[in-house]
Order: sequence, then C-alpha cells, then structure tokens
Amino acid sequence: MSEEKLPVLSRDEIGAVIGKTPFAVWVGASLDTYRYGEVEISIPMRRELTQHHGFGHGAIIGFLADSACAWAAASVAGDVVTSEYKLNMFAPAVGQTLVGHGQVLNYGGRHAVCRADVYALSGTRKKLVATALATIFQVKP
Repeated sequence: MSEEKLPVLSRDEIGAVIGKTPFAVWVGASLDTYRYGEVEISIPMRRELTQHHGFGHGAIIGFLADSACAWAAASVAGDVVTSEYKLNMFAPAVGQTLVGHGQVLNYGGRHAVCRADVYALSGTRKKLVATALATIFQVKP
C-alpha cells in the first residue's frame, strides 16, 4: 500500500504567500484544493477583470494558469519561480468564476514541468477555456 505524500509547503504556508502577493489579493484568488503535486484556484469574475467584449481578460487567464502551475510546483519543491509558460486559449472566458487546475507532470533536479487547465464556471456548466504548459524552477536559499 502506497503512502500519500504531503506537500512540502503546508496549506498555511502557501496561503501566506498568496496573501502577500498583491495581484493575487486584488483579483480575489483563492486556494480551493491543495495537495502534493496538484492545486485548484479560483477567481470570482467581475467587470474589472474583463476585456472589451466582456470576456475574462487574457491576462487573468494567464495569471490563473501561471499560478496554478507554480503553486502545484511549490507543493513538491518549496519556494519556486516560473521560468516560462505557453498558453493556448480555446474559448472566451465567460462565467461567474474562473478556475485554474494545476498539476506537476514531472519534477527532477531543480525544475518541475506542470500543466494547468483553466475553466469558466456558469452555474453547473464547466467550460475549458485554456491550457498551459510551464517550467517552474526551485529557488535555493
């Protein structure tokens, strides 16, 4: 029987990091799921986060993808920074809430390769709006 791994940073520690990140606070990001190698974060949509057509702005989608990847990597590697990410957007981000689901695909040495899917939620409807692939590096003291 395999034992479930615990995150390197506790939920309280990652929550403190989020709380010290002004942009995350401004957009209203919340950490909904946090476990080893996987996170889910959400942002309630509001007018200030939209573009001229009323869809969720690409910068907000990018923030969710980047943060979901980085916070998932932090659960396995501790303090991290994003090296790069590629974002594919498939559909307009229209909904009451945007959700980013991040997971670590591979971790070795000092870097993690992560994937994030971003969804728009409207009532019971969940629509995939973007997918990202990121390289996240561990910060050494």
